Amino acid sequence: MVKLDILSDPVCPWCYIGKTYLERAMEKAGDHPFIIEWHPYQLDPTIPEGGVERTPYMERKFGGKEGWKNAYMPLVEHATKAGVQLNHDLITRVPNTLDAHRLIHWAGIEQKQTFVVNALFKAYWVEGRDIGDHEVLVDIAAKAGLDGAMIGRLLASDADKDDIKARQEHSRKMGVSSVPTFVVANQNVVQGAQPASLWENVIADLNSQLAERE
Repeated sequence: MVKLDILSDPVCPWCYIGKTYLERAMEKAGDHPFIIEWHPYQLDPTIPEGGVERTPYMERKFGGKEGWKNAYMPLVEHATKAGVQLNHDLITRVPNTLDAHRLIHWAGIEQKQTFVVNALFKAYWVEGRDIGDHEVLVDIAAKAGLDGAMIGRLLASDADKDDIKARQEHSRKMGVSSVPTFVVANQNVVQGAQPASLWENVIADLNSQLAERE
């Protein structure tokens, strides 16, 4: 098996698209070799606890309504091509995703990381839910089969906050400046929402290499 480390943020639409392309390639291959682990990377760790209103935040980020619209045109095109649903009209807040990353970390301990990651993307981009809200995160955790009450207590504490922040800082020091970033076998770095065809080739090459070693 081959380790595939993925750095992403649930509020990153390109991460959602990149994940979808990867999954499509893995489904097509059937016998992909990947063991996936998700790692934290906040697009904007300066967002305050409780989040901010989305429209003024995005307009400030992209220099007004037109700048925001122009920046999102390529995104909409790629999302449509990938078959990814992005319901922008339902999203009213941009959360601080530290707690979402804590949940992903705890889900990893229970071998439920990918399920929780998928649920976070869906909650934010499809349903327009505030994934910085503890009740939303507890609901996602419970539906993933985690102990909701325990997750609620952990979220109310400072558990693993420093660890998540340290891991993010380490990634930035190592040169990661955007997400999604994929690290294959702790050696090869693939950045951005690459098409499924690229991952199909990667999987075929890895399976060929593994077969030669047997």
